[in-house]
Amino acid sequence: MQLLYSQLTRRHHPGDEDELFSVWQVLFRASIILMFSLVVFSLITGCSHIEPRVEIVMPTTSAPRQEVHVPVINGAIFQTVNAPRPLFEDQKPGRVGDILTVAIVEKTSASRSSKSSSAKTSDTKAAVPALAGLPGKSFLSAQLAANAANTFEGKGETANDNTFTGTLTVTVVSVLPNGNLVVAGEKQIGINHNTESIRFSGVVNPLTIQAGNVVQSPQVADARLEYRGKGYIDEAQRMGWLQRFFLNAFPF
Repeated sequence: MQLLYSQLTRRHHPGDEDELFSVWQVLFRASIILMFSLVVFSLITGCSHIEPRVEIVMPTTSAPRQEVHVPVINGAIFQTVNAPRPLFEDQKPGRVGDILTVAIVEKTSASRSSKSSSAKTSDTKAAVPALAGLPGKSFLSAQLAANAANTFEGKGETANDNTFTGTLTVTVVSVLPNGNLVVAGEKQIGINHNTESIRFSGVVNPLTIQAGNVVQSPQVADARLEYRGKGYIDEAQRMGWLQRFFLNAFPF
């Protein structure tokens, strides 16, 4: 600062104009860098104070459509329109909007191992016999030899083991012509800025529904099971964007 002050306050000669101009250039660039740093710092600190919200998505299942029926006055005691479930009818889910509990018991295990190797060796040797009376005797008696070897060995092994247990209550969204039930449902839990969601859908045979309206997930056809999280815990398990860039751009 003293050097800069002396440069600005001393008497300037005609030859010092270029030096003074360079000093003002340095000051201008320093001010631009300082302003840019302040803007970036304010943006970073401002974003750090934004409190994240727990995102709750509406369910994917739909409630049964309420059809409007015109009451028929036929003098009967029991009416079929808007009538409750009969007393002697099975109470298992069978209509759109009925609910049942899916006991999720999924366990998969897979492993694979492969190994391959190959080797190839070749040896070539040639010699030119020496003939008497011919020029270039030293050249004619030369011998040629070549050796080549190629070896390859590869080995790969992979293993996958997944276990998922739990319960989830789903809703009947459609009834197929053969009586099978298309079910779907989800559960969302938001705790401390973290959202955990479980989604399940599939086709259930009413004969596989156990007491208490419970069905085992291995008995559900076309099952779709999804478990995802969103929040600080999920972000901690992700690779940084710069690391992903170098991972994709690195050719080796």
